[in-house]
Amino acid sequence: MTKNSGLKPGNQAPKSGQYQEVGPRGGKGREVTTVKGEPLPPTTQKGASYTLVDPTKNKSGS
Repeated sequence: MTKNSGLKPGNQAPKSGQYQEVGPRGGKGREVTTVKGEPLPPTTQKGASYTLVDPTKNKSGS
């Protein structure tokens, strides 16, 4: 498990970038773009979480 895996909806994003929804059994879902410090949006299924898959490349989103 990586540092940014398992982020729940409503948690603040630790970094800006693309977050992928991961279902309760590990299935991959949609990707959302979130800015550092903003809350992650609701997931499409109960028990799902988010994982950072593509961090922003500029220093403002670190």
